[in-house]
Amino acid sequence: MYNQMVVHSELSDDEIDRVFHALAAATRRDILRRTIEQEHSVSTLAADYDMSFAAVQKHVAVLEAANLIIKRAEGRERLVRADPATIARARTLLARYEDLWRSRVHRLDAILAEASASDTDTDTERD
Repeated sequence: MYNQMVVHSELSDDEIDRVFHALAAATRRDILRRTIEQEHSVSTLAADYDMSFAAVQKHVAVLEAANLIIKRAEGRERLVRADPATIARARTLLARYEDLWRSRVHRLDAILAEASASDTDTDTERD
């Protein structure tokens, strides 16, 4: 009998889509990494990329829409920091997918071991 494991998440399907879309770009992953380490202004972030300030702002907006970062105003600057809560929920989701696939691999290993043992028994009966 086939036993299907369903992955449930604290994130909605739309939130999951936004998170993985946000993480699909190397620049956004780098911005997230940097803002995990410490809070940065958007200007400081933009200075390290070979693209326009507006392009970096768009990357930040995608991360913000996915709730992976939090942006706040401090005077004229916009400061950005990672949101560890959303990152933790995404990590939990990925761990559940890993558990699902590990379970499937273990079931496949068991089926193959059973088939191999059956083949060995059949070979022994022939001798």
